[in-house]
Amino acid sequence: MNKYELAVVISAKIDDEARADVLERAKALITRFGGQIGEIEEWGKRKLAYEIQKQTEAYYYFINFEAETHTPAEIEGRMRIMENVLRYLVVRKDENDTFVVTPEKTSAPAEEVVTEEAPAEEAPAAEEAPAAEEEPAE
Repeated sequence: MNKYELAVVISAKIDDEARADVLERAKALITRFGGQIGEIEEWGKRKLAYEIQKQTEAYYYFINFEAETHTPAEIEGRMRIMENVLRYLVVRKDENDTFVVTPEKTSAPAEEVVTEEAPAEEAPAAEEAPAAEEEPAE
């Protein structure tokens, strides 16, 4: 079984009871598909980075769980249609309980980036083909 984390962003417009119900339904999805729930982190009400469905604040929850490889797809498919869930994300963790990050192309740190442009190389002059001589029209 693999370790995963489900991040859920729940609408701030609903009351505490409805929010607890959304969280319980998310946990029920995990157990329904064979997952074992671990730690649940509640970050509380936070300001959103950008407006979602005309809302600027939401409640953040992070549910750690272990499950088989097919479980995240099942959970995401059902989270997509849940009411009051603004955003969700399932992330696989590695064995050391840290996030698995896909290696990307790395660039030099900002301090080492040279802002001066390199001199442009001069392109060799194209040799012009001699123009075909036109014969006078008769």
